[in-house]
Amino acid sequence: MAFVHLHVHSVYSLLDGAASVEGLCRRAAEQGSPALALTDHGVMFGAAAFYRAAVAHGIKPILGCELYLAPGRRTERAGGGREHRHHLLVLAQTPRGYRNLTQLVTAGFTEGFYQKPRVDRELLEAYGEGLIVLSGCMSSEVPELLLEGREDEAIQVARWYRERFPGRYYVEIQENGMPRQEELNRKLVALARELELPLVATGDVHYVAPADAELQDALLCIQTGKRLADPDRLRFPTDRFYLKTPEEMAAAFGEIPEALANTLRIAESVEPVLEPGRPELPEPPLPRRDGRPLEPDRHLREEADRGARRRFGRVEARVRERLAHELDVITSMGYASYFLIVADFVNWARSQGIAVGPGRGSAASSLVAYCLGITDVDPLRYGLVFERFLNPARVSMPDIDIDFSDARRGEVLEYVARRYGADRVGQIATFSQLAARAALRDVGRLLDVPYAEVDRVAKLVPSGPGVTLEQALEQEPELRAMAGGGDPLHQRWIRLARAVEGSPRHLSVHAAGVVITREPLVERVPLARTHEGVVVTQYPMEDLEWLGLLKMDFLGLRTLTVLERAVELASEERAGEAAGGSIRLEAIPEDDPEVYRMLSEGRAEGVFQLETSMFRTLLPEVRPDRFEDLVALLALGRPGPMVRVQDYIERKHGRQPVRHALPVLEPVLAETYGVMLYQEQVMQVAMAVAGYSAGEADLLRRAMGKKKPEAMQAEESRFVERSVERGVPEEQARALFREMAEFAGYGFAKSHSAAYARITYQTAYMKAHYPVAFMAAQISSVMGQEERVAEYLEECRRQGIPVLPPDVNASRWEFRPEGGGIRFGLGAVKNVGSDLVRGLVEARAEGPFRSLQDLLDRLEEAHPNRKALESLVKAGALDGFGHRRSLLGELEVLLRERGPGARAATARGQTRLFQVDEPGPPVGREAGRGPAVGGHPARQEAVLAPFSPQEQLALEKEALGFYFSGDPLAGWRERLAAHGARPLAEVGERAGQDVLVAGTVVSVKEITTRRGEPMAFVTLDDGSARVEAVFFPPVYQAHRDLLGEGPPVLVGGRARAQRAPAGRQASTPRQPATSRPSPTSSPEGAGRGQGQGGAAGDVQLEARWVAPLNPRGLWVRLGCEEAGGDRGLSDPQGDGGRGEVEGWAERLEGLLASAPGQAPVWLEIEGGSERVVALLPRRLWIAEEESGRMVERLEGSEEVPVRAAWLWGEGRVRG
Repeated sequence: MAFVHLHVHSVYSLLDGAASVEGLCRRAAEQGSPALALTDHGVMFGAAAFYRAAVAHGIKPILGCELYLAPGRRTERAGGGREHRHHLLVLAQTPRGYRNLTQLVTAGFTEGFYQKPRVDRELLEAYGEGLIVLSGCMSSEVPELLLEGREDEAIQVARWYRERFPGRYYVEIQENGMPRQEELNRKLVALARELELPLVATGDVHYVAPADAELQDALLCIQTGKRLADPDRLRFPTDRFYLKTPEEMAAAFGEIPEALANTLRIAESVEPVLEPGRPELPEPPLPRRDGRPLEPDRHLREEADRGARRRFGRVEARVRERLAHELDVITSMGYASYFLIVADFVNWARSQGIAVGPGRGSAASSLVAYCLGITDVDPLRYGLVFERFLNPARVSMPDIDIDFSDARRGEVLEYVARRYGADRVGQIATFSQLAARAALRDVGRLLDVPYAEVDRVAKLVPSGPGVTLEQALEQEPELRAMAGGGDPLHQRWIRLARAVEGSPRHLSVHAAGVVITREPLVERVPLARTHEGVVVTQYPMEDLEWLGLLKMDFLGLRTLTVLERAVELASEERAGEAAGGSIRLEAIPEDDPEVYRMLSEGRAEGVFQLETSMFRTLLPEVRPDRFEDLVALLALGRPGPMVRVQDYIERKHGRQPVRHALPVLEPVLAETYGVMLYQEQVMQVAMAVAGYSAGEADLLRRAMGKKKPEAMQAEESRFVERSVERGVPEEQARALFREMAEFAGYGFAKSHSAAYARITYQTAYMKAHYPVAFMAAQISSVMGQEERVAEYLEECRRQGIPVLPPDVNASRWEFRPEGGGIRFGLGAVKNVGSDLVRGLVEARAEGPFRSLQDLLDRLEEAHPNRKALESLVKAGALDGFGHRRSLLGELEVLLRERGPGARAATARGQTRLFQVDEPGPPVGREAGRGPAVGGHPARQEAVLAPFSPQEQLALEKEALGFYFSGDPLAGWRERLAAHGARPLAEVGERAGQDVLVAGTVVSVKEITTRRGEPMAFVTLDDGSARVEAVFFPPVYQAHRDLLGEGPPVLVGGRARAQRAPAGRQASTPRQPATSRPSPTSSPEGAGRGQGQGGAAGDVQLEARWVAPLNPRGLWVRLGCEEAGGDRGLSDPQGDGGRGEVEGWAERLEGLLASAPGQAPVWLEIEGGSERVVALLPRRLWIAEEESGRMVERLEGSEEVPVRAAWLWGEGRVRG
């Protein structure tokens, strides 16, 4: 018999349901079910996707929800602990019922949220029309009352629902293998008989097949943070919560056939509630004429004509023809309102001084968009094809994405909400999913795999967006071995990780998506509130598009904020100059030689899109000297066109001839020296060679991008036939088609490249001509990202721009130009908030702060906290009042006096910290400085010695996240380079090799292995980058005392890059042919070839040893042949055992052991092109005072084959 599942959960019952909507629909269709419901817990996240999937599989979709019902009113909150709420299953029977269901689910978030989205009986009464209600599972109100023996109350509740949902209230019975459920079913049947209510059978489905029970259990553990082995965790007691067949349900409820028949009865009563349709656009702002609003089509034409005159002055025939063509297409497709809506909010933003991007994606191909002010790129100048954006042969909504200053994007959203109604505008949901690495980490944790092993295995997954475990298994042999090996734990780990991968984890806000509707949004889609309090649609973007709703991307672009601020700061600087005045970016020349000179030298730090190491390497090779080169450069930097970059460079500089296969290709490819670079060029080639229309060429481009064999074969035949008709030889036509097809899959949109090249040029122009203002704005834009701030400060030093220290009497929140340099912004100081800085600036308007006490007195109303004040002292922002050790001491005293109980302490005669009986110099006075001033008596404090330079740097590191006033490695740079040490920023280029690096220890994360041994992940910083070094147990135990956050250390180890993303070949950095391998930490792997390249952040260092940078450390170089190859000291990495020593090694050990101490000793063995560096065991380190004499003894020794020996502190490397 037929049966319909009406109580079904999917993966959108987040980390509870384990069934995809596609899997549910496919299985239901296989079982022959005529219909299927989706009833996730408290949400409708998957409703639209489910609806589409069900229709695609030929079954009727029924939309519903298992609501959370508050015990009282939805606005009431329990006084702590877990609230006892109930479940209630509701189904949308009619379109009105669907709208009421969206109201209920929305109200659960916006009005009733407490731990879960809750509704109450008041809402059920208000929005009950068109809904079918089922009494629910064991956690619902009627079943709970029955199980507690409160039959009379259960009957009263059931009567309440029967009265309010006449003919639409069913008593639900379930089959799940639980004895308590069987008892409940008997009571539910009795209640239904007594009240003459219909029964309905359900399965409370949480996964598709019985085998998925383990997967669902794993998701529950991930949700609750528990391990599978935890005895008291939440779990389902049986594996019977799967999508049972109609036969299985008939076997379970054969004695109650009406409960099965009623599933069909309900399904048949359900009407279609969601239908895709043509886009429904809200009414744009329209002027009125003759008392009526102007038609959108007419208004668009008038605005476009007006804009064309504004853009071009005299409108030439080619402009009029292109404009007329575009307007005809736009109006015939019904999109006039769309363009007017976008133009309205874009031009409003410009009128408010909000930076708007010049265009994005294919929208820059539209002349109408250019004339309306939506974009700022002339498509005629750059040869952009309108049909790349809007093609009448490919009916789909236009997609105009807009970049705004990220600091003011919210203002534009508020304007749109005011214009169309706050209830008609909303942000769009997205779901963070369990990616490959996260799946491995979460499953490893719930299986009790030790953290170190979890971290190591997770990092085997190649880095990069969208990399799946399937791809990782193809690329990584160790993962494949784990999945198919003999260790059951590893097999289960990989199997479960693959199963949970891709599951939605939690709701968040789409970075840019906004939806605008004609009627209140909640009447079309359910809404939710995120953890951050933002109300969003429950349907993601693709579902909203399917429903025909207007969605747009309002993107916040940091670079626009930088430009906005840089122009403002530069204009302030120019105000006092003779040629002063504000800067207008739209008026700057595009042929400025200084800009191209700077870029051709690779000086692109801070320049939009070009500041990566790849582009900084490309720039000196390309040597751009025109704007079109920048357009091309942005496209060349993409993975696909990179294969043609060398051709472009060689042809641009005349070292390779430019040839065209056919004369008609020259106008299309001349700009890029015969290199096919843009998607538009594929279209233009088809138009020029085969006579395609622009619309046909766009369809060809799309077909080529999809690379479907059957479609490609048909397209090739058509292209060749039409080319031959136009006189092109068949073989040439086929060869050209294949070149186009190969390129089209990865080609870049010229429209996007041209638009973004404008931002690139503008940032380069500001950097070249107003470097102080530009760098101040750039640094301010990344405050809170310590590494980025440090990188830009280093760039300022390279440019010779002084960066003035933080100062409470001069700094503001942001970095600002001052006296030809940049004043450090207090927003980059940890623990310091904007309110405190605002209070500082307001207070010092009355005069500068003259002491720490004066500052605290004048900021008393701002209530600055201890952490913020200590951070300001440590960062040097109060250096004007004294040295930092004395200021920290005085701060402690002053805060105690101001704190609770201060008076009582004084009354008891308690003395203050650091106070002495004899008079001393006042705090706030340094050598040569007078006593502290400001109306307060000079404090009599103990004289405290200033911090040493190293201690002061450590304080800055703590307060800022980086060193500011000095470089802890400054005295070591030359010696490190001479010894072959590499900057951490270059470690990624040497993956697979042994490297020598130096840096300070930023953090140490110690963990315990499965064997109970300690190991650590240590972050190193040398000013150029940060790199994580892993110290496995033997190395960590031997050297853990050297890994404090103190003086810099030298580390030897093996660089291990993260794997390249699937489908992309990692590039190998080029090296001079004469280069030697970098220093190695052990004979193993010496001289091996390079591995995959990567940035420092994508590499991990497997440490072999660590030593302090001690100027008295000893470096001993031996020849490989004299040393006997790689024999000798057999234990170079630790202190574990003497090892076997023989020959020269024994004699060397004897010499070193005669003067034991704390100065490290390195042994370098070289021969041919190979070089091995080892740190000797600490038992062989020598006394600092003996190191100089040891050099003489070694160099004069005939018993040890020493080629050279020297001390680290010496200015050069001998030998």
